[in-house]
Amino acid sequence: MNKETHTPKILFTDMDGTLLLSDSTVSPAMKETLNRLTEAGHKLVLTSGRPLDSILEVMEAAGLFYPGTLIISNNGSLIYDCSARSPLMEKTVPFPIVADIMSMADEMGIHSQTYTDHEIVCRQEDKEVIHYRERIHMPLITASDILSVLPRPPYKVHCIHLTDKDRLEALKGKVERKYAGQITAQFSNDQYLEFYSHEAGKGNAILEVCRIFGIPEENSIAAGDAPNDISMLLAAGTGVAMANADPDVKEAADFITSLDNDHNGLIQAIEKFILC
Repeated sequence: MNKETHTPKILFTDMDGTLLLSDSTVSPAMKETLNRLTEAGHKLVLTSGRPLDSILEVMEAAGLFYPGTLIISNNGSLIYDCSARSPLMEKTVPFPIVADIMSMADEMGIHSQTYTDHEIVCRQEDKEVIHYRERIHMPLITASDILSVLPRPPYKVHCIHLTDKDRLEALKGKVERKYAGQITAQFSNDQYLEFYSHEAGKGNAILEVCRIFGIPEENSIAAGDAPNDISMLLAAGTGVAMANADPDVKEAADFITSLDNDHNGLIQAIEKFILC
């Protein structure tokens, strides 16, 4: 008897607003679906703007360490092999550009922060970083000279304004004009603006992961909700936008779920495109 050929697929999923409930947990139904996905031989790659340690914390709590698990963190600046506990790809922001972006942010009254491998680094503990750490449970280092506490160039610079997106938009334009071709500026939500290497980005990272696994790009499915997800929706074989997604994300998608992240909308896409 001939066996049916099994074609493995790969799911790249954003975390906040997509895979996770609003309380940053994974629902039992979602966990059961991801178990079925991996047991069938398909791949799961968590793809987030979050720093690596924050993703690992969520994965540990939800039991999402499957064989061969890879993580794309920091908006595609780091591809991390969970089994080997080592990076497969790293893209960083040069120190002079880090200092310049943070100086621009200071002049515009915008909070800025960056990261070591395990800590958040900013000038002072203000309301923005307090808000950020309600969800991202990483230690905080404060220093007037940011570069003095960074052991190497960081993956990104993260700017936050809790009430004025227009101010963030002005900073985005200023940085893009000065560092065109070197730095990508992208919103992960209306309050968070992130700057990272032009060679990074979720789209570039998922193409690299497809090459690592030897899975054709047309067999990849990418799901997200925020502007920083658009590049991976366009790069993947199938791009999925959540019902709660930003309008520009929906415009870039091949499929839009009818349910939001708090009602397991991602399961609709998994059932339709992978476990069909």
